[in-house]
Amino acid sequence: MPLTPDSTSSIPPACVLVIDDEAQIRRFLDISLRAQGYRVLQAASGQEGLERLVGENVDLVILDIGLPDMEGHQLLAELRQWSQLPVIMLTVRAGEAEKVRALDAGANDYVTKPFGTQELMARVRMLLRTRAAPLDGQPPVFDDGHLRIDLVHRTVALDGVPVTLTRKEYSLLSLLLVNAGRVVTQPQILKEIWGPTHQHDTHYLRILVGKLRQKLGDSALESRYVFTEPGVGLRFKG
Repeated sequence: MPLTPDSTSSIPPACVLVIDDEAQIRRFLDISLRAQGYRVLQAASGQEGLERLVGENVDLVILDIGLPDMEGHQLLAELRQWSQLPVIMLTVRAGEAEKVRALDAGANDYVTKPFGTQELMARVRMLLRTRAAPLDGQPPVFDDGHLRIDLVHRTVALDGVPVTLTRKEYSLLSLLLVNAGRVVTQPQILKEIWGPTHQHDTHYLRILVGKLRQKLGDSALESRYVFTEPGVGLRFKG
């Protein structure tokens, strides 16, 4: 039964973003989803998909693993830095390892091509029922007029001058930003950045925080962005 909202309802239809480089798949999903009453957006590459996610109010993403400019896993990892938007992964790879990899990376569901329309629509409905808001977490861009952090384009700048961060420095900064105002514990940070076997290696974190603060023009004594909660963890205030 179509899910087209009642014409008297003020609730807009859910928006589904389809990110797939195959035009035929995009057209097929566009027709199928619109028939169920959804609003549909399309993207043929990972970067186009990320830009759509920033510029539009998307409720669910259908994401192909094989994209021309990046793997779907990479796009999913970037998305998960600032949003818990529901994601269904599409792939021709049917192996269990590939499915586990997608789910571990933060995908909510996984469908193997070719797939049945009714099955996919059921999965979409299930995820949208559990969706409370179009976007969770912090906005993908932080800008206080001095420091600018763009989580979509992975750029950092101070007073308009680009700041070059290592991969771990950027991972720490983005983790703190999406949890802005809340304390992120030391074990959580160590697990996220170095892995579960390094949850007690706090000296790694001390060195990394020092380097990050230096590049942001911050300091432990007069913190502007990265605050230390002694014996607990770190907090981004901004």
